[in-house]
Amino acid sequence: MPVIAIVGAGPGLGLSIATTFGSHGFSVALVSRTRDKLDQLADGLTRNGIEAAGFAADVMDPPSIAAAFDRIKGRFGAVDVLEYSPAPHDPVPGPADPDPLRATRDDLQPQLDYYLYGGIAATRQVLPDMVERGSGTVIYTTGGSSMDPLAAPTEFTATAIGSGALRTYALKLHQATAGTGVYVAHVPIFTWIGAGGPATRADTIARHYWNLYRTRDGAEHPYAAP
Repeated sequence: MPVIAIVGAGPGLGLSIATTFGSHGFSVALVSRTRDKLDQLADGLTRNGIEAAGFAADVMDPPSIAAAFDRIKGRFGAVDVLEYSPAPHDPVPGPADPDPLRATRDDLQPQLDYYLYGGIAATRQVLPDMVERGSGTVIYTTGGSSMDPLAAPTEFTATAIGSGALRTYALKLHQATAGTGVYVAHVPIFTWIGAGGPATRADTIARHYWNLYRTRDGAEHPYAAP
């Protein structure tokens, strides 16, 4: 069975992506910090006939990410799809988002660790094998401020910078993997999930990811509810 690893898995979009891919025959590896939450999510998927298991790790701790992917490979085998969408961190890493007029390296570094370096740590666990076998998909998820930082208030300065750095990495990786059989894409979400009608629901947005996996077309696919 093909395998999807969801880093930042939670009861919202992560679970919906897991359900969508699982219903199409994927085994699901769920990665987040909290073991109890992972067990609950995996148990629910299993009850619905989807092979799933949780693997605790923190994107702020690259060795824990490497260890989690070792366990994933031991349980399921090689990962075919990586979806990286770091869940909200509690407590939020680093200080509150700074005023850009006063921002320092220390203000911004935690969000770079969270988005960019966490994304790189997860990617390095799967990308070499994908390139070697000539197949695989990597999808990064961020908020809309990664693509349009001016759309967010200044209170989200560090978030916009961190997620914008991940976006740049994703787009350059898409460029670098062209012709290798590996597909890399970025999904900036401009919608508050669950805040409105059917188009904002996690299950609806998850279908966007399945279509992206199937079509493998283009580097960036924003999602905004109509």
